[in-house]
Amino acid sequence: MDYANRKQPPKRKPGQTRRGGKAAAAQRKVPWAIVLLAVLLVAALVGGLRFIAGGKDAGDANNSEVTQQPVTETPTSSTGPVAAPMPKKPEERWQYIEELENLEVEVDVPERELGPPKLMQCGSFRKRADAERLRAAIALQGLESEIYPSNNNTWYRVVLGPYETKRDAEAERHKLQRASIHGCQIWNWNL
Repeated sequence: MDYANRKQPPKRKPGQTRRGGKAAAAQRKVPWAIVLLAVLLVAALVGGLRFIAGGKDAGDANNSEVTQQPVTETPTSSTGPVAAPMPKKPEERWQYIEELENLEVEVDVPERELGPPKLMQCGSFRKRADAERLRAAIALQGLESEIYPSNNNTWYRVVLGPYETKRDAEAERHKLQRASIHGCQIWNWNL
């Protein structure tokens, strides 16, 4: 169906539906029983909340007038026992502060074993010109690389390194990745 060239549907008269009858809203009757039930439920909810919250009703107003009258009592010194005053709160004494000041903690940290030196290979090409092009792109990033021929001068590998740790090689690989030189792999020294 061609939606761009279709004809507009005929305009409807006000008060008509698609079926051609009068509006369905005028025919609906209001269910007064449901409306009355909803009002009663809301009133019961409000009354229950006031009861729980301890709200004052009309009956409580008379009682509150009675309770608002001041009550005066004359203290008598001879009728009750006198309570003894509370003892002073003892001063807290912490022992761990003194223990920690004089304590030394010894931690055995094993020395990190350095593995074999690492090399990073960034490409392997059949043509020496392609290897030179990658080497120039690496040199623009401030890194020095070398081209190693292998397999009787049929492949030319572009290699960076050696690095003492893998972390050093990773740092330079991230620098090359920011310059859009991807695919560099870190290997153990093996030329």
